[in-house]
Amino acid sequence: MMLQVQNVSCRYGGFTAVDEVSLSLQPKEILGIAGTNGAGKSTLFAAIAGQQSASSGKILFEDHDISKMPPYLRAQRGLVRTFQVPREFKSLTVHENLLAAAPNPQGEQLFASLITTAARKHREQILTDKADHILSFLNLTNVRDTQASQLSGGQKKLLELGRVLMLDPRCILLDEPFAGVNPVLIEEICQHVHTLNAQGIAFIVIEHHLQALKSLTKRLIVMDRGAVLAEGDPQSVLDDPRVQQAYMGGVA
Repeated sequence: MMLQVQNVSCRYGGFTAVDEVSLSLQPKEILGIAGTNGAGKSTLFAAIAGQQSASSGKILFEDHDISKMPPYLRAQRGLVRTFQVPREFKSLTVHENLLAAAPNPQGEQLFASLITTAARKHREQILTDKADHILSFLNLTNVRDTQASQLSGGQKKLLELGRVLMLDPRCILLDEPFAGVNPVLIEEICQHVHTLNAQGIAFIVIEHHLQALKSLTKRLIVMDRGAVLAEGDPQSVLDDPRVQQAYMGGVA
């Protein structure tokens, strides 16, 4: 398994946001997680990515226990996430946002100062070319030098994806990638996910847009009140009476 979540719970005082959730992700798989507001999806994501400490349970990534690992170390291992509300650097250009997300193996400025000017320029050129390649892949080249604050909601979602791609991820957690996005860009984002998946990147996608999620994934988990309510192929899950009851009238 690439990722294993074993009986993970997240509690806030007497409130349980995630209640002993277990799931697994195969290499190169796209897994969907759905649920109504308050179902615990985002809290589960935060626990997997490291922004939220699990109250109990264990998280394994490529057979390594990462349960106590901070987010930046999880990202270094190849486990990264986007956010439902994009967190772009508003005053930077699109291209600069990607460069800001790039890892810095040379470390802080004290150590970087020991590197020759030629070596720094070479690395800067590599990162510039990499960022430009990602922008081309995401069809954002035309806004390369635009301030990120000027982008549309859909373009900001693509920028979020572009920034995590700068980290050479092996698994991407996509948080509500279709929220506030027009249908044309939804289809484009789906195409990008399929292309990246074909290149070997695994995905977990949480989303309210169930029809888009149904077309994107082959396995779907529905959460309700912090727990897993149903799991299986998307159509079977969406036909489950418990799932339809949770969504108050049906979701298929």
